[in-house]
Amino acid sequence: MTPTEWAIVVLALVGAFFAGVASIGIVRLPDVYTRAHAASKSDTLGAVLTIAAAALAILSLIHISERARSEMCIRDRDQGIEPWTAGDEEGKS
Repeated sequence: MTPTEWAIVVLALVGAFFAGVASIGIVRLPDVYTRAHAASKSDTLGAVLTIAAAALAILSLIHISERARSEMCIRDRDQGIEPWTAGDEEGKS
């Protein structure tokens, strides 16, 4: 696995851990104030870490697919396919 994949996995697992801690805190703590504290602090951190993992995964996907798109454009040029321009509109001579 690459370091980026490790970072995604670690962020997702730590985020899930904090979300689980928040859930346990809501069930186990004695009064409404401590339950609200458990829900607000731990659940927010869990959500932020999980969203960070998803954002990193999306950035990795964009980075990988951008390379493939560039390769496809270069191959088209090598085969004699010219890019579309504004003067190439259909119906105009």
